Amino acid sequence: MRKDFLWGGATAANQCEGGWQENGRGPALVDVIPYGKNRMPVMEGRMDYRELPGDSVYPGREAIDMYGHYKEDIALFAEMGFRCYRFSFSWSRIFPTGEETEPNETGLRFYEDFIDELLKYSIEPVVTICHFDIPLNLVDKYGSWKNRKVIDFYLNYCNAIFKRFKDKVRYWITFNEINMLMHLPFMGAGIRFAEGENELAVKYQAAHHELVASAYATKLAHETDPKFQVGCMLAAGSVYPYSCRPEDVWESRKKDRENYFFIDVQARGEYPAYAKKLLEREGIRLEMGPWDTKILKEHTVDFISLSYYNSRCVRTDGQGEASGGNVFASAKNPYLECSQWGWPIDPMGFRITLNDLYDRYQKPLFIVENGLGAKDQMDENGKIEDDYRIDYLRSHIKAMIAAADEDGVDLLGYTPWGCVDLISATTGEMSKRYGFIYVDKDDKGNGTLKRVPKKSFGWYQSVIEANGENLKEED
Repeated sequence: MRKDFLWGGATAANQCEGGWQENGRGPALVDVIPYGKNRMPVMEGRMDYRELPGDSVYPGREAIDMYGHYKEDIALFAEMGFRCYRFSFSWSRIFPTGEETEPNETGLRFYEDFIDELLKYSIEPVVTICHFDIPLNLVDKYGSWKNRKVIDFYLNYCNAIFKRFKDKVRYWITFNEINMLMHLPFMGAGIRFAEGENELAVKYQAAHHELVASAYATKLAHETDPKFQVGCMLAAGSVYPYSCRPEDVWESRKKDRENYFFIDVQARGEYPAYAKKLLEREGIRLEMGPWDTKILKEHTVDFISLSYYNSRCVRTDGQGEASGGNVFASAKNPYLECSQWGWPIDPMGFRITLNDLYDRYQKPLFIVENGLGAKDQMDENGKIEDDYRIDYLRSHIKAMIAAADEDGVDLLGYTPWGCVDLISATTGEMSKRYGFIYVDKDDKGNGTLKRVPKKSFGWYQSVIEANGENLKEED
């Protein structure tokens, strides 16, 4: 691995920060996504949060209260040896309604203190500007990313943070898992559907607005400081054909394209031919501004960031078992074992995905999410022996190293997801734990929030210290 490889960890404000009413922060999308049976209908945009029962529970409002514990958490990250930390800003902490012309100084100061704490330990900040997050006012008043006006509100937000953190942040990611808009529209982009709306047309129009916003943000970032590195981000995972049946192979190609669409635009600067044909077949005519094509073409991203948890598999014969636990529909791959939540475990798929992306775009890749959600149990001595997580991460890191050292994939860094336990985005659970650090909280919201390093904490510390070379020695 390159000597300057950025080992670290990743979280997001909407899943860990909490402090939802502290110091002028406005209501955000995460604050109205409930726990329980209504969670998925709300995230899909099919149920209006304003119609939820009065006794609904909203786990993101407190999460793990990183707002109040960040110094303790960052000290633990430093103890592990993190060289970088990928996290997100809460948009409504800086612009409470999203419409203000001037930012909330208290919110900016919080993130300045947060970043200064990272820099104190020589940890490079990697900031996601919008991670499943938007001020709730922009959802209710404007329809979120359905409305082109939201581009201007987003750019005002970008301008404020670029100027404030010009000398402290180098790596920026415009939108988290931008392709999630197509699968969980409300969680991904604050999209709710009205009765009778053409949902596919709404999603592609909102996607266009986000893509234009990302290009303008990239332009603004480079104008603010040419040293800024701006990336896009997708939920990645190559799609396998279930068999060598040509129909299965073709279906796998189509599913890959569904994911590549956004990044094709952000990295190559134009709508790919297959996307234009899809819109044509569906009778969807996107409303575009006069400069959209030009701005997309001239302001592509500097790097591609991605999450990888598992590969996917498709079959077209209508037979077989589905793979559970993921928002991406997938046939069950008979060659792979699954996690407790039904997600296939596929380290070779990680290497394949990295090669696919690098071959396609020829831009540096940054792995900003990868990990295993599992139920951790503390033993009688207060220890968490999470060998299953170590096994998952070891196999995936070795695959990543092979992609870099043997295949020539240009990798900037690796930040496993949920380096400290946090609220699951899809289920709202605390019991689906990813972290190297245990947080004392359960699915009902009970607990002291005490932080306890797991066995994987020391293991990952040794991997970082050796720059991954210790894993090669195991072979």
